[in-house]
Amino acid sequence: MGVSLLSSPAFPRVIILSFITLCLIPELALASITRHYKFDIKLQNVTRLCHTKSIVTVNGQFPGPRIVVREGDRLVIKVVNHVQNNISIHWHGIRQLQTGWADGPAYVTQCPIQTSQSYVYNFTIVGQRGTLFWHAHISWLRSTVYGPLIILPKRGVPYPFAKPYKELVPIIFGEWWNVDCEAVISQALQTGGGPNVSDAYTINGLPGPLYNCSTKDTFKLKVKPGKTYLLRLINAALNDELFFSIANHSFTVVEADAVYVKPFETNTLLIAPGQTTNVLLKTKPQYPNATFFMTARPYVTGLGTFDNSTVAGTSPCQRNQTCQGPNGTMFAASINNISFAQPTTALLQAHFFGQSNGVYTPDFPISPIIPFNYTSSTPPNNTHVSNGTKLVVLPFNTSVELVMQDTSILGAESHPLHLHGFNFFVVGQGFGNFDSNKDPAKFNLVDPIERNTVGVPSGGWVAIRFLADNPGVWFMHCHLEIHTSWGLKMAWVVLDGKLPNQKLLPPPVDLPKC
Repeated sequence: MGVSLLSSPAFPRVIILSFITLCLIPELALASITRHYKFDIKLQNVTRLCHTKSIVTVNGQFPGPRIVVREGDRLVIKVVNHVQNNISIHWHGIRQLQTGWADGPAYVTQCPIQTSQSYVYNFTIVGQRGTLFWHAHISWLRSTVYGPLIILPKRGVPYPFAKPYKELVPIIFGEWWNVDCEAVISQALQTGGGPNVSDAYTINGLPGPLYNCSTKDTFKLKVKPGKTYLLRLINAALNDELFFSIANHSFTVVEADAVYVKPFETNTLLIAPGQTTNVLLKTKPQYPNATFFMTARPYVTGLGTFDNSTVAGTSPCQRNQTCQGPNGTMFAASINNISFAQPTTALLQAHFFGQSNGVYTPDFPISPIIPFNYTSSTPPNNTHVSNGTKLVVLPFNTSVELVMQDTSILGAESHPLHLHGFNFFVVGQGFGNFDSNKDPAKFNLVDPIERNTVGVPSGGWVAIRFLADNPGVWFMHCHLEIHTSWGLKMAWVVLDGKLPNQKLLPPPVDLPKC
């Protein structure tokens, strides 16, 4: 994948679920209060598709518990690790203003929580409301460690759309493997090939009746005819963008990534891993006691099987090793020819204490090192990809324009890119190669959509803008987990500003050690 940025200091597998139990989000008594949660990371035996396995969970739940807060609330979440795996939790989409220590990606903002250790995530919800989610942010543990994070508006502040009759249980898309996910990715990285695909897609942890031995594992919703419901959708799947629809119904989209949007109607939604969408669903008035189906299908743009896809470049196989990537190589992924090498010390800690030597270098290339025809049907054989922990350093309040370009090396493919610590505006997108002379004139600078995760089109590009007003170290990566594992990730350092509220707060005393 190619990335360019401009900155200035100024500026056929299917889920089918019976659409038939209603759960209301409980009313919260007070605004701007501190809410305490405890996450016990523990093993739990779970059976799906007639296969029982021990999975890593929060509080023994799969999916994990729902967090419900209001805008302005403070969250204090104690995570205690009772399993052999290291763990960290990311609060996906939360800005974490001045509290980057609570963001969660392992070896970026914190060292992981080791066995028998604990860490308290402490942060305040500032200027955000809507649907987000939380998930593990180390290896592939987020395949079972995830749950919804619902931010209600401040008490007395209405939605900017007609009040729905009820709010339904959040719908979280996921994936299920009959085998241990950690073994899947470990084998893939060892052999250099693509990982085994999941055995099922799930809604709220249940595969639904189209899979063998799964009729009873169907998520159901009971609704009344002729009523309008608010439905919160979250894609927590590891490696697949999904189309979603409900038979004989349409949706009115009112929010994306916890940001209100101009309402529009659609029959089908495309939701990428890491994205959330709120929709209004008006049930049919003339079909009492009827059953409708909810379906989700993968959007596949890569070559081969769903998660045997490729991104940019390959790495040579090590001597005396047989590799299962293209032509005996190992799959790899990169941004601007750099495949991210995970450090063994947390980047934020190294930055804050001025100990970056030997951990990272501040010389990430802001344009592709070797330009080429990125979407050509005959890309170069060697794009000179190298491994490294290179970061971009930005002064506080820098205005950033970032163009992300897909490439056709080993096949063009869509990439849902997630930026931690910020929302951004999607000002432009298109197919083919980005043209810096012509395309900026077509940017939407009037009412661009605001997101935290955006899909880079297959064989195309997307342009975003954001203000670097949040000091810390912030991860950016493809939310297709296999691409992240292969190195399609990078990090930004945003320096402190001059005022007290423009500086990163000191680390908490219980910050995990590597």
